[in-house]
Amino acid sequence: MTYNLIIGDRSFSSWSLRGWLMLEKFGLDFRTTDLSLYDGSYRAVLAPMAPAKLLPVLVCPDGTVMGETMAIAEELNSRHPEAGMWPSDPQARAFARWISAEMCAGFMGLRSACPMQLLHQYVDFPVSDDFKDDLDRVQDLWTRARKRFGADGPWLFGQYSLADAFFAPVAARIAGHGLPVGEVATDYVATVLADPSFRRWRALGLTKSYDPVPYAMDHPTRAWPGPKPLAAQAVEGTDAVNKACPYSGDAITHCLTLNGVTYGFCNETCRDKTVADPEAWPAFMALVAKHS
Repeated sequence: MTYNLIIGDRSFSSWSLRGWLMLEKFGLDFRTTDLSLYDGSYRAVLAPMAPAKLLPVLVCPDGTVMGETMAIAEELNSRHPEAGMWPSDPQARAFARWISAEMCAGFMGLRSACPMQLLHQYVDFPVSDDFKDDLDRVQDLWTRARKRFGADGPWLFGQYSLADAFFAPVAARIAGHGLPVGEVATDYVATVLADPSFRRWRALGLTKSYDPVPYAMDHPTRAWPGPKPLAAQAVEGTDAVNKACPYSGDAITHCLTLNGVTYGFCNETCRDKTVADPEAWPAFMALVAKHS
């Protein structure tokens, strides 16, 4: 049985990222329906699902429609207790739920001043009084979680939990705005940015361009601070070392080159998401290993 997650623009929709990670990181069977937040068209799609109003929206296999990421998280946890979405330790679980709920309800200064964008990093972005307390609070919560419950892994509670899905957009805001944080937060942000699931989300977002760019700010920028992607380039033609797309198995229509080798894909999006971050896609890297 398959869930349908209706999401907004990947490069900017922090709430959609949360919902997607809840399904992706715990191996649930789902598909996505991608809508634009910026042309108003999503409202018509959601109208038959009232009272759904904002993205993401989850359509469960039994037809149940859900909004609000905290509600989605708890319903998924109820339906899939075997997935271990919250920490098993009662004290860790209570704290994970606490800080996740606080994330949903608070940090409005940080959210307002630093909208999530996954395109680049701003240089010398000022930490104003409007959100300094929020930034300090985030670091305090992360430090408490890591020091008290995080001994068995790199995530907030050691192993990946729903709390990490809730705080992934916060880590992305810190990264995208180059905000100064301490050692614990720096390490946690690096963990989020290096996570293959997060990298795939970002790579898919980069297949779409914007003019104007939402939330653009008058600050200099530099490259995104996550792992540096391999230097792949899109090329014309269909002459590739592989005869079928590594993702779909369909015929080749678009190609890229990497280290002098040309690889083919079944459509522009498959190619472009791979150009954005080749190492984020295991099926492609298996193909590269075969032809290295």
